[in-house]
Amino acid sequence: MIKLPFDLDEWSPGGTSRPVRFAKPYSGDNYGHHFPLIDGAEVAVVFTDGHPDRPVIIGAMHDSLHPDLVNNLNHTRNIVRTAAQNELRMEDKEGIEHIHLTTPHQTSELNLGHMVDGDRKERGRGAELRTDGHLAARGPQGMLLTTETQNGASGHQLDMTGAKEQLQRAIDRMESLTGAIQAAESTVAELRKQKALYAEALDGLKRAAILMSAPAGIGLTSGEHLQVNADQNLIATAGGNFDVGVMHNFTVAAARQIALFAQAQGMRLVAAKQDVIMQARTGAMALSASKDLHLTSVDGAIVAASRGAVTLTSGGAYIKIDGGNIELGCPGDITLKCGNFHWTGPGNLSVPLSAMPIGPCKECLLDAHRGVEAMTEVA
Repeated sequence: MIKLPFDLDEWSPGGTSRPVRFAKPYSGDNYGHHFPLIDGAEVAVVFTDGHPDRPVIIGAMHDSLHPDLVNNLNHTRNIVRTAAQNELRMEDKEGIEHIHLTTPHQTSELNLGHMVDGDRKERGRGAELRTDGHLAARGPQGMLLTTETQNGASGHQLDMTGAKEQLQRAIDRMESLTGAIQAAESTVAELRKQKALYAEALDGLKRAAILMSAPAGIGLTSGEHLQVNADQNLIATAGGNFDVGVMHNFTVAAARQIALFAQAQGMRLVAAKQDVIMQARTGAMALSASKDLHLTSVDGAIVAASRGAVTLTSGGAYIKIDGGNIELGCPGDITLKCGNFHWTGPGNLSVPLSAMPIGPCKECLLDAHRGVEAMTEVA
């Protein structure tokens, strides 16, 4: 509706005229260019073929009460701003070019290039996507997050040369350790799964994977908890050290096996306070060394106890304790060096043995059940 300046009558809202067509730079069937005019806006009107009953709005104009967004103070800016303060701003001044797309709802913004605040003070350069609400990034075919250089936006969208080199080095490191681990008859990592992850998912994002790469490092931190989960394998490799530090408990649990292997140097297991407990609850425990093996108690005693026999042997000589009897044997001499030697009656000492409770392995049972189902399907 429009109100012509020579119309001095009083009209109810919407009664000043019939609906008037609004000329636009682009239009069509269910598409076009539309910015609604707000009540009170000054417009320019022409009349088709000079007929006063065929008015057309050809544009809206600023005036002293409704000043233009762009003036001599910001004449290098191109701005589209709605009445609700949704805004697209493009700065053309050389050296501080930027694009600013924003909505006041939860201060959600996309900033590209040179960033400034409301007072036009610099607050950063590059790109920023921010909001006071939730933020989600979704790419069902895969996602690449990288800080690798791609000057002038040249190169392929999924150029991941640096990341691929690092992933290949990780595989090479594990392969170099595999031979030594096998020679030591220890458990070898599932290198095949690591290679499959790289070749079938990460390389070129062939599957719905996320690849993160940063030549100078990646930091993850949380004020509360940080959880890492994988339904299959969780793989970690390092060309240098792998350091873990916690201020409370450090717990490792495996439904099947835990294997530790050190190739070039040794292992240290130290408890600064309280006890160290090691148990093999359903199997044997073997301690062996190519050189000396020391058992030392500084301020306490050493107790060796068994429901079965206890045997000490060296060079064919032995001491065997079994069933309440002690048997000594040797191919050479027995020498006793002592101040006194006392024969008394029989004696007995009972040492309590540790209980070995065994809980059910739920995941092992589920794996076995899946195996039975798989064999049933094949049959």
